[in-house]
Amino acid sequence: MTSSPPIAAQYDAAAARFKALAHPVRVQILDMLRDGEVCVCHLEAALGKRQAYISQQLMVLRDAGLVESRKEGLSVFYRLVDSATRDVLGALFGPTEGHAPEPLAACPCPRCAESAKDAVNPV
Repeated sequence: MTSSPPIAAQYDAAAARFKALAHPVRVQILDMLRDGEVCVCHLEAALGKRQAYISQQLMVLRDAGLVESRKEGLSVFYRLVDSATRDVLGALFGPTEGHAPEPLAACPCPRCAESAKDAVNPV
């Protein structure tokens, strides 16, 4: 028989989640991550914020256990890993079908660069 965490621990986890969600830019970042991983430079270009500011907000989200990162070359990609937060965002903003991050001209990440190249040289 598996035991669930004590109720106080569940409340602590819920409070930490809501504390991380209590900032509009962090909510916007999490909403962007609902469709899959996004690089820091893409977040920077999409939000019009400096890299240091985006990284500071991502650190809060990472410390709360809501996101994880991976490095690919010089790019760092983040993804949403907390299903409860995904559910909260779904309740607030609706489904994300067809809501994938669009390539941004101001983003130097490999995905945006590849999409820009494909747009110029269609197959």
